[in-house]
Amino acid sequence: MELHFMSSQSSLTLGILELDEGISTDSPACAPREGSLMHPATFNRPVITEMVEGAMADVIIRGEASLERACIEAAERLIARGAGVIAADCGFFIRHQRAISAAVNVPVVTSSLILIPTLLRQLAPGKKLAVLTADSRHCSEDLLGIENPADRKRVVVGGIERGVYVRNALARPFIRTDVDQIEREVDERVAQLRAEHPDIAMILFECTGFPIVADALRSKTGLPIYDIIDLCRLTLASVSNRV
Repeated sequence: MELHFMSSQSSLTLGILELDEGISTDSPACAPREGSLMHPATFNRPVITEMVEGAMADVIIRGEASLERACIEAAERLIARGAGVIAADCGFFIRHQRAISAAVNVPVVTSSLILIPTLLRQLAPGKKLAVLTADSRHCSEDLLGIENPADRKRVVVGGIERGVYVRNALARPFIRTDVDQIEREVDERVAQLRAEHPDIAMILFECTGFPIVADALRSKTGLPIYDIIDLCRLTLASVSNRV
């Protein structure tokens, strides 16, 4: 898939590793939502995608080492099509971050989770970072990138795995969830985490479906919220247009 947005700023292309949503080729495609990772207006530049064969949401979430080759091949196809930065449309692709980075010669940002060590350094020692994920049951320690036990105590992980959004995402074929429903589920889980941990001072969204409600949650919580969009914008801004 290739999406374009007219821009006088840059032709640098963002390449995205796409989940296999089990949608047949003759099914009508859903247009990317405004403010989403897939929408080219989000970055004011072209966005291209390559599906990772076999990367169903449930498979990526729980982890499957055999998908590594498919991830690398999809990334290489994106590079061949002109991608100057590689991202992914599920934060759990971080399991393949090291392998993809080693295989291509452009920056790779598979997940907002790689921001965790940096975000902790922004906070006072007594404050905590809340990581909101689609499924906390599979957001394991190795995905957080934290080696210092004291830092690990400052990270609170919560998920919305029992909600409508995740159920729809795991359906075959994929079912699109209303934005209001996503916002409600994220808002309720954030409120629960803050009630349990009043010292939460910052939030990180793992799920790539959450950025469309990030501004609403920033307004409601009054807290800084980071997501994959922020990471991609930072990375794109650092790369030469000639890549």
